[in-house]
Amino acid sequence: MSVPFVTHDAGAASDGWAEPGGRGVLGWQTLITGDLTPSEQLTAGIAIFEPGGFLALHRHEPAEVYFILEGTGIVTLDGVDHLVKPGDCVYVPPMAEHGVRNLDIGMLRFFYVFPTNSFADITYKFSHAAGASTEPA
Repeated sequence: MSVPFVTHDAGAASDGWAEPGGRGVLGWQTLITGDLTPSEQLTAGIAIFEPGGFLALHRHEPAEVYFILEGTGIVTLDGVDHLVKPGDCVYVPPMAEHGVRNLDIGMLRFFYVFPTNSFADITYKFSHAAGASTEPA
């Protein structure tokens, strides 16, 4: 059951990957997810990329939205690179191949949203052989 609530960005990643030859080098803090918060139908959080950080090309069933908060990066959507900066909003359709790279000397941070009850419900399907698993994020 959903109830109204307020959550807070702690400013640090509580989860992440450190796989330069695999899924990527990034962190994230999930702020809204049905398995941790009294919510349903939306999952949201903040992705954090140190300089040189990236999220490898992948696909997943739910659509996704990014809102760039800090830094400069490249978001690749179905093979097309897009320069993103603070204030930019990115829509990723279901099953569109996409990835992210931090181009800045500082942090790249963006708010992300999925129309799903829980982050655990999302299965990432990586495009390259090293990360071709379909395990949940």
